[in-house]
Order: sequence, then structure tokens, then C-alpha cells
Amino acid sequence: MKVADQYHKWVEWSEEDQVYLGKCPDLITGIHGDDPVEVFRDLCETIDDVITHFQEVGRTLPRSKTRPMMEVA
Repeated sequence: MKVADQYHKWVEWSEEDQVYLGKCPDLITGIHGDDPVEVFRDLCETIDDVITHFQEVGRTLPRSKTRPMMEVA
């Protein structure tokens, strides 16, 4: 498993901003764009860059705290 896989990532539509928002609150505040697939790809690349930076400077990565919410039927 890649280090990035421990962090929850998602893309959602923002009615207010009229763009797709990519989020990973444990590592970054988010990114946005018009194409949800591209936003997710960019989000994953950005997360990889953040992890690489932390490792290069010897910083400990934050523990993943964000979990997807489960809907109960």
C-alpha cells in the first residue's frame, strides 16, 4: 500500500462555486476544477507531492483522521 492510500480523498460538486472540489483534509485544504476526473488526478498528484516534501525535510506525516461517512439504510 502506498503512503497516500491511508488518506481519504474525494471530489464533490460545489453548487456555490460551480466547480468540483477535491479534498483531503488530513493533508491539504483542497483543489478545484471543471472536470471531476482531472480534479481527482490533480488531488492525488498534490498529495504525493506533499508526502514527498514531508519525507524530504524529515517531518512526520499527520495521522489520518478523516473517514468516509457510512449511510445507514
